Amino acid sequence: MRYARVRVTPTEGAGEHPLGERLAEVEGVTRERIHRFELLDDGTGLLLAEASGDQDRYERLLDESEFVHDYAVTGEEGSWYAYVHFEPNDRIRRTLTALRDSELMIEMPIEALPGGTREMTFVGDEGAFTDAIPADTDAYEVELLETGERPPRADDLFARLTERQREVLEVALELGYYEDPRRATHEDLAGELGVSPGTVGEHLRKIESRVFGQFARGR
Repeated sequence: MRYARVRVTPTEGAGEHPLGERLAEVEGVTRERIHRFELLDDGTGLLLAEASGDQDRYERLLDESEFVHDYAVTGEEGSWYAYVHFEPNDRIRRTLTALRDSELMIEMPIEALPGGTREMTFVGDEGAFTDAIPADTDAYEVELLETGERPPRADDLFARLTERQREVLEVALELGYYEDPRRATHEDLAGELGVSPGTVGEHLRKIESRVFGQFARGR
């Protein structure tokens, strides 16, 4: 398994998400780290971010933003975590979709730097890097900071799942879907989750591809 530490900077004129641009403009608020950033099944985005400074000003901005569906902020003494359910723009949605479909995993947290720049670490096998998103996109520039070999860790295997996929996996384990002999069917899981058996099957195929496939490649 390989890793690559990169610095990603929006190209001039490309900007970032309007919510991020507004946060960057607000004095007294510093974005520190991103601990979770993913595209949900309904096309909306989920962000768990760490920030510092003027928390009241930060919350007012979230209240006023047309892109924020809901949020929760917790913290004290000038440092906090914000859980934000937001509406991505087209560029963010395309990027998150490509990452979700990729065999690469982003290690958290992502470091937030001034001007919308981010530093992050990608982890995956050789083939995943070969098929990665090209670095010459018009939206941002990618600078390689460090790369090398790294053995897989247990938390790598599950961090690549979406919140919904983790929920499906938890129910499957609880009901005995992966026991031998198997004690639950797609229909059993569907009844517990409130979805169709076909949707359960689709989730399980993605889970098995991402988790068990990565485990097999890392052996």
